[in-house]
Amino acid sequence: MIKNILQLLENTTVRYPNKTAFVEEKKKVTFKDFTEESKKIGYNIYSKINKTNKPIVIFIDKSINCLEAMMGILYSGNFYTIIDTKSPLERFESIIKTLEPELIITDEKNKEKLEKYDCKNIPVFILENSECTTINDNVLDKIRDNQIDTDIMYVLFTSGSTGVPKGTVLTHRAVITYIQWVIETFKIGKNTIWGSQTPFYFSMSITDVFSTMATGATLCIIPKMYFSFPIKLIEFMNNNNVNTIYWVPSALCIVANLKILETEKFTTLNKVLFAGEVMPVKQLNMWMDALPKAMFANLFGPTETTDICSYYIVNHRFKNDESIPIGKHCDNCNLIIVDENNKEVNPKDTEKTGELLVRGSFLASGYYKNIAKTNEVFVQNPLNNNYNEIVYRTGDIVKYNEKGEIIYLSRKDYQIKHNGYRIELGEIEKNIYAIDEIVLCACVYDEKTERIVLFYQGNIEENDLAKKLNGKLLPYMMPNAYEKLTRMPYNANGKIDRKKLKTML
Repeated sequence: MIKNILQLLENTTVRYPNKTAFVEEKKKVTFKDFTEESKKIGYNIYSKINKTNKPIVIFIDKSINCLEAMMGILYSGNFYTIIDTKSPLERFESIIKTLEPELIITDEKNKEKLEKYDCKNIPVFILENSECTTINDNVLDKIRDNQIDTDIMYVLFTSGSTGVPKGTVLTHRAVITYIQWVIETFKIGKNTIWGSQTPFYFSMSITDVFSTMATGATLCIIPKMYFSFPIKLIEFMNNNNVNTIYWVPSALCIVANLKILETEKFTTLNKVLFAGEVMPVKQLNMWMDALPKAMFANLFGPTETTDICSYYIVNHRFKNDESIPIGKHCDNCNLIIVDENNKEVNPKDTEKTGELLVRGSFLASGYYKNIAKTNEVFVQNPLNNNYNEIVYRTGDIVKYNEKGEIIYLSRKDYQIKHNGYRIELGEIEKNIYAIDEIVLCACVYDEKTERIVLFYQGNIEENDLAKKLNGKLLPYMMPNAYEKLTRMPYNANGKIDRKKLKTML
């Protein structure tokens, strides 16, 4: 019985001990060496704290070191939270206050940076300074024997875009169930070579990291700076034979908008997955032109569903003003759409919108030390009055199309009441993206002045943009103000930073 993610790693290590597991710019590691180093770290951690099922913080850049720290913590019988090494002081302190970790793990590179934060007398373990150079397998076996599949694996803190960051609790069972779906659906195996873009403190990384450990695939950590130098990016991916990527749309758009796809060629890439925000059709078509034989898939889901709850294989081209569906539920995951009265929306009613609810084993176990917020969104299934059944209210507004596929419209947070009309800001953005000169855009609502403000990046002036929108948007959906930017702000996860845009009003 698979009850712990480490079992998937160990099974792979037995099958492919000398195969390369993880690659970074100047370092690579085999499954055997990776597993041994992770065990060593785990034994060191347990020797220091002699406790299990406790939170441990990782303060390490995206690297093989970080991955070994993650697995080491799991070997010690504890759970991890990764904190961005560039975190603002307020965010760092908020996470530490919530977690009250037993230990903070860092490496020599980030040791001095960590000292600038107030760690409140929490012990710090420098990865390179392991005191125990051997492994006591009896101790690790005893730890494993006492674990169950619903033990916490990690706590992932949200971006905090609407306030204090929440610590989403994910169990071994949720991750194992989710990864099994990923492997089967996208045919991930020993010949898969991932090109990793997302940070390890972001839920999207669960997909490529743990499918690698479970199958014997290889994961190449792409240096972040290469996204500013796309020729180097493509060169790195080609040199490492990357054939599969799972990126946020903003990263895909950066490459497409620089027109590099027209001149440079990917030699091995044949699978492009994306999630995290709406993918503009215009840039997707640029990628499809560059990779006509590749598989493209739109994945959708919040952190609270491990990573994804629905998906859509892009099997035809879309017009620039169309929406790419988020498709259908993943296997062993079920989706429900309910209206404002908690009544189920009929799939045949393509005009009716509602909130997306999720049920199944992918679900998180709530928020760490935040019972009130947990009870607000992890609720009894409103369609089931017969027994306890928890569903997660995503806050995403969706509807069905004529094919029974789910179409994402907007977040509840992005749904506004303006001049007496209920408006989805995402619907405005979709139409703006269809304009040829637009590179990126985002709409925010200024509650103080009751204005829809459009921030955009592109080769078009405000007056000309407003004229083009006149024929695309209803009068009450027209932006009240236009802000042209030379560069759209991004958050730590690589998505458009709407919180930052709000401060620019």
